[in-house]
Amino acid sequence: MDPILRRNRMPTARMAVQQLGPQLLNGCFHEADRADMVGLNLQGLRNCLPEQFHAHLSGVIEEIFNTSRLLRDLAEQAQIHVSQLPAVFDYLNVILPCLCKTLRDIMSFYEDKSMNKEHRWRTMYHKLGNELPGTTLPARFIMYNQFLRRSPNFDLNGMESLRLRILQLRAARKIPPPSPIRTDLLRRDEALEFWNRETNSHWAEAIFTQPLPSRREFKHQGRSDAFGPLQQLGHLPPLPRDVKILVKRSFDNDRISVIFFLQLRDQTPSLLIRSKDASRNWVSVRGAHELSIRRENDSVLLLSRWSRSEQKAKPWAILSFLTWEEMVLFYCTFLCLRVRSRLTLNVNPAEFHLHKERRLFQAQIIDDGYRHVLMVFEDRATGGCRLHAAVWEGKLRACPIWTAFIPPNVSSSWLLRKSKRHIWLRDIQPYVFWEEYRPIHQRKGPFGAFELAFANSEAATRFQELFASSPDVSAASAAPESSEHNDRAEEAD
Repeated sequence: MDPILRRNRMPTARMAVQQLGPQLLNGCFHEADRADMVGLNLQGLRNCLPEQFHAHLSGVIEEIFNTSRLLRDLAEQAQIHVSQLPAVFDYLNVILPCLCKTLRDIMSFYEDKSMNKEHRWRTMYHKLGNELPGTTLPARFIMYNQFLRRSPNFDLNGMESLRLRILQLRAARKIPPPSPIRTDLLRRDEALEFWNRETNSHWAEAIFTQPLPSRREFKHQGRSDAFGPLQQLGHLPPLPRDVKILVKRSFDNDRISVIFFLQLRDQTPSLLIRSKDASRNWVSVRGAHELSIRRENDSVLLLSRWSRSEQKAKPWAILSFLTWEEMVLFYCTFLCLRVRSRLTLNVNPAEFHLHKERRLFQAQIIDDGYRHVLMVFEDRATGGCRLHAAVWEGKLRACPIWTAFIPPNVSSSWLLRKSKRHIWLRDIQPYVFWEEYRPIHQRKGPFGAFELAFANSEAATRFQELFASSPDVSAASAAPESSEHNDRAEEAD
């Protein structure tokens, strides 16, 4: 179904959402799929052409894949910010028909077997680039992507300039002008609110923006899936207006995606899952407090919900990860959001431990002025090791504070004993799960080494010995496991 929309006059914004929301949001996914297909075909064309054509083709391909990603992101964000959908209708009704025709035209040139492949590319590039002066084929997709991209520096005037430029391109390509939505239904401040993405102000927003220091890939991949109950995209009941999107993660080439978001009124976290089945997109929303998490096998996390009708836990989603590092970060992010939610009544102690990890070490540290428990875990599936700091005692006991992945094959200069209770670690990048923790306070020396301040010297010695026998961290797996009881006894001494 092409996303060229024909509107009737609608008496209320709510009716606009109900009638056009599903069509518009699915239209975004439809064009995203088309963009992916076009990008893959152009990659095949590039591989058949001399290298002199690769630079221009690569630029177009990269922007087309960016278009696909932005369309999916926008549709998922609009599903959460559903009350602001009327403000988005006008913008998408401008761009989607123009984008659709561009992608169709590229495919028509690509499939024209009356020309050889070099001639197809030359003709495509020049004919589409000459339709509107100053708008080459790569520049056209850059313009589309600027129009679709939510930005922390959103400029309504700049958006209007892009809208007018796209309307000029539509006219040059003989695409009828869009029928504007009723102005009494469209509040420009709502458009500004939707398109203006907030800058990072919550710890969860920064977790997946940091580059991974290592990538330990799983040997076997599972399949991600969503079980719901699911509803068609655009048919969810409206969510509260004051919602902040925190994190989005995609699985199985974006067939499945999960979004963490926060209801600002009461700071309660929720998750939205989207699943594509054939040509339809399905969604489900659950509060973090309604779900539990566990590792099912090497690469898969299971999110479960409680079924009141059946009085048992049932799968809500299974998520397959490519790397152990991303699995750990997702697990800790979910766990912290759930544990700290005011709606969470209890957490099964087993959820605080990621299955298939072996604990090699545990002791108390004084960390940015707080008492935390520091653990070292080794993953049985990948051999990776990580540091893990959690709350020592109280209501949030065992809730993660930060984790840091130990680089593979660390050198002898990685660890430095500075005093009886203090150890400095180089090349450690903590991922922090609590807004009040400041890792900068633990940075010491000219190279910014990360300081571990142990509560007693014996624990510092045991930690040093864990890594002393071999630069390869995985060789430390033979070290004896320290029980929590013994560590607390040491503190009492």
